[in-house]
Amino acid sequence: MSMHKAEISWDRQGHASELGTYSRNHIANLNGGQSVNVSASVEFKGDEQCADPEQMLISALSSCHMLFFLTIAEMRGYKIESYKDTPVGYLEKSDNGSMAVTRIELAPQVVFGGEKAIDQKALARIHNSAHKNCFIRNSIKAEVTIKDTF
Repeated sequence: MSMHKAEISWDRQGHASELGTYSRNHIANLNGGQSVNVSASVEFKGDEQCADPEQMLISALSSCHMLFFLTIAEMRGYKIESYKDTPVGYLEKSDNGSMAVTRIELAPQVVFGGEKAIDQKALARIHNSAHKNCFIRNSIKAEVTIKDTF
């Protein structure tokens, strides 16, 4: 078991372009001293220069999937040279009528190196195993799909 912490800080400021409302900008302080500028998404009066919580959710999911993928691939004798993903999350009305990230699509591009070649079936098995083991995936309700990028 492990424990994970963050600090979210917000101080009242006026909205940059809408009088009479507040800025949604805030800071997420993470381990290692990283600070991430966060705001609501633009559709909800946020700052497009900042990350939004939905982006952070899909980034966390993609990162978790990638870390499991890399571990599983290495355990199975594959050498990964690079991994890039462009995840997309969909904020939609859920079955109960509330807004939620209901679907997330991962689209990983993996470059393999080394002696051991990979085929479509082996790649799918690694992705499926990473999908089943990902902590973030196991923590959310959204449907998660992995695009076939072989």
